[in-house]
Amino acid sequence: MENWTGILRLDAEVRNGKTVARNVYFQGAYKVMRPIYHDESGQACYYILNPGGGYLDGDRYRIQLTLDKQTKLTLTTQSATKIYKTPKSLAYQETEIDLKEGSYLEYIPDPIIGYRDACYKQKTVIRMKKGAKLLFSDIITPGWSPDGDRFSYNMLQLINEIYMENELVVYDHIKLSPATQNMDALGYMEGFSHLGSMIVIGEETDPELIDRLYQAIHKDTKEFKVGLSLLPTAGFTLRVLANSTQTIERIFAECHSIISREWFNITPSFLRKY
Repeated sequence: MENWTGILRLDAEVRNGKTVARNVYFQGAYKVMRPIYHDESGQACYYILNPGGGYLDGDRYRIQLTLDKQTKLTLTTQSATKIYKTPKSLAYQETEIDLKEGSYLEYIPDPIIGYRDACYKQKTVIRMKKGAKLLFSDIITPGWSPDGDRFSYNMLQLINEIYMENELVVYDHIKLSPATQNMDALGYMEGFSHLGSMIVIGEETDPELIDRLYQAIHKDTKEFKVGLSLLPTAGFTLRVLANSTQTIERIFAECHSIISREWFNITPSFLRKY
């Protein structure tokens, strides 16, 4: 086995109408809290903790998650993923997720914060069976810099692969490297400092849902830019450029609320962390 700084494995199943853990294992700089049930739906919420406080030079993290049939689970973090200076070797995280028929995963980690001279790579591979649903988001933010530079990190790279019935349906690759890219150029950050991405997959996705989402988030403002696109499979991706984490979180929350009402007739729970 490779030398991992932190490992988390979680297998979930339905028992007596509730999603519970069948197996939980964590080691090193990863821990997971006992599940929280915010309502009567049986959906479990797990918080990942990193006692180390941040990712350092050469740190390597691995998450493996399996949801059995009909399970419903929210996975989030207790705080932001802070990437500090990595002078010798990049920090790395890989996540493997397996979603069985009828399962639903909300994977909503807190923002990734890249500080001065930080280099970070993240790879997420999600394998879904037909009938599974997914709501997955990421937010990239710059860390504080003494000279006020908005992009003092060296590189932040996020790779997402999603397979439906073993067929690749989503390949999403974001690589921000300020030393070699004009971050304000078209197709990069375009004058903004924060980037949010949300991927939603579910067979209930239809043009009416996309229209409702667009009407809720599209505004004539210079505060943010937003793009909404259909995927080759039943689902969509949402991109947001803004200058604050709170702006992106507000837009994501609006979309999350609409999806929860449309798909499950419920209101998403507030993930209290502060």
